[in-house]
Amino acid sequence: MEKDKCDASTSCDTCEKEKTCSTKEKEEHEEARLAQTLSHIRNKIMVMSGKGGVGKSTVAVNLAVSLALQDYAVGILDADIHGPDIPRMCGVENKPLLSHGVGVNPVTVFKGLQVVSMGLLSQDPDKAIVWRGPLKHRAIKQFLADVNWGDLDFLVVDLPPGTGDEPLSIAHLIKNVDGSIIVTTPQDVALLDSRKAVNFSRLINVPVLGIIENMSGMVCPKCGEKIDLFKVGGGAKAARELGVAYLGHIPIDPRMVIRCDAGTPFVTDPEPSEVKTAFLALSQEVIKAVERRADEIVSAVHSDLEK
Repeated sequence: MEKDKCDASTSCDTCEKEKTCSTKEKEEHEEARLAQTLSHIRNKIMVMSGKGGVGKSTVAVNLAVSLALQDYAVGILDADIHGPDIPRMCGVENKPLLSHGVGVNPVTVFKGLQVVSMGLLSQDPDKAIVWRGPLKHRAIKQFLADVNWGDLDFLVVDLPPGTGDEPLSIAHLIKNVDGSIIVTTPQDVALLDSRKAVNFSRLINVPVLGIIENMSGMVCPKCGEKIDLFKVGGGAKAARELGVAYLGHIPIDPRMVIRCDAGTPFVTDPEPSEVKTAFLALSQEVIKAVERRADEIVSAVHSDLEK
């Protein structure tokens, strides 16, 4: 007698027939669930950095919020298992992830913006998560397949610094990541590592949307003079040499630290600022980049059909 086909929306862990399925059947079912979830997400973007301390999570959050403020449906996947800062930056650290029927619902920051993070699962924020690669891979897979993301225009994946397990897992699980954004600061040591991030992204077949130079100069709040704390222009130079787009620069604003700690993304501030203008420009560049990539894919398909 032929076995009844499983419902692709259900998890093996919650299925009554789970014990009757082979390991292969379970793997195929989980892959189908993952594919079904990803089919509702138009654009998947990885935000990466070659080293820590360059403001990568700050860029990821404010980029996602900038897109959401333009009426796009946006999700932020905090893939930094060991140092999940996104809940604090979005002001949702006290809102746990909750299951509702099948799967888990992401936490809503405001209309059009949702967040999933390990920081929303841990009951003790001071407890260290000591996991190796396979456990981290499994957690990221569940964040993708078992979360009720719904229909999204953008999924912004905030990755830990470096070129380790987490970006490999994202690239392996999503398979067709639309692109990566490399965050750097102007000083030479950061640029050296950002070059590695660009080459790593290419190695795992993820198109590089471009490099963004963060902490690029500061306007003194007292006298108005511009101060180049970490130099400027290194990101643009690295982009030219590596043959990738330069997405712009974001200056230092002392209020950014206050906003991050308070859980209010800087771009939601009603006051105009150079930083807000920079993030709006970044979001526009990202929209153009994914549209160009979509056009390239369509052209390639048509070309293959004509052969």
